[in-house]
Amino acid sequence: MKASIRPSLIISTYNNTRLLSACLRSVARQRMLPYEILIADDGSGADTRALVEAFRQQVSVPVRHIWQEDRGFRLSVIRNRAIAASSGNYIIQINGDLVLNPHFIEDHVRVARRGSFVCGSRAVVSKTATRIYLKRKRKHIPLYACLWQGASYRCVWLQTWLAEHYRPMDPLCLQDGNMAFWRDDLLRVNAYNEDLTLLGYEARELAVRLMHAGVEQRFLRMGALCFHLDHPIRVRRRQELSLRARMAEHEASVVRCTNGVDKYIPSVLYSVISATGAAPLE
Repeated sequence: MKASIRPSLIISTYNNTRLLSACLRSVARQRMLPYEILIADDGSGADTRALVEAFRQQVSVPVRHIWQEDRGFRLSVIRNRAIAASSGNYIIQINGDLVLNPHFIEDHVRVARRGSFVCGSRAVVSKTATRIYLKRKRKHIPLYACLWQGASYRCVWLQTWLAEHYRPMDPLCLQDGNMAFWRDDLLRVNAYNEDLTLLGYEARELAVRLMHAGVEQRFLRMGALCFHLDHPIRVRRRQELSLRARMAEHEASVVRCTNGVDKYIPSVLYSVISATGAAPLE
């Protein structure tokens, strides 16, 4: 692990221990464990708490269960709470319905660079392949399940080059379940906007504000592989999502949201961060 990088892995979840268990098993198999693991729990029940407690005994790094009361979809809120509770200086963000390649953390650390945030990708596992994988509790996603998807191939020597040169047609077409940020960059823009409740939009809006703040957007391809297990998801209005993303892209003056992470961080500490632009951990 790069000496200057202490990655905090934040895993968001809500009432699905079957998928979260598979996710955590893949985290435990990482060739490079993160500095700490934070489970950002948007109001799950006691079964999730028991799963986290059992997982804590399986890994050699700190595991924290950041829980909030179930009051509807509040992903931005629980992510902010986890960011505030983190003690690493680099935030790697995933969702609890993903299975990670053993080199996932290692690849993110490899391409991390100051002044930028990273957007990764994911491969989608079919309903049948997901059912078989969960039933048999396999260590790895079967190759045939994602053979045709480019996001399922890893090539170390291409990762850094692509991170500097790959630019998609739509820069806001990103996977919020596979992203990484420097913690002080998140604090500078006040992290997630808790006024937003539309699934999938909150990460795009954050990305726009980071870019307006001068933080470069980079893309991690051919690495940090993760596989999205099939499960029912909330239907979102894609046209509205696209429209709001385009609107945010043109709001060049918006850098720092007002309803963000600062409420969870002691005011004196946060005033130092805001004034200097440096994280207190550095």
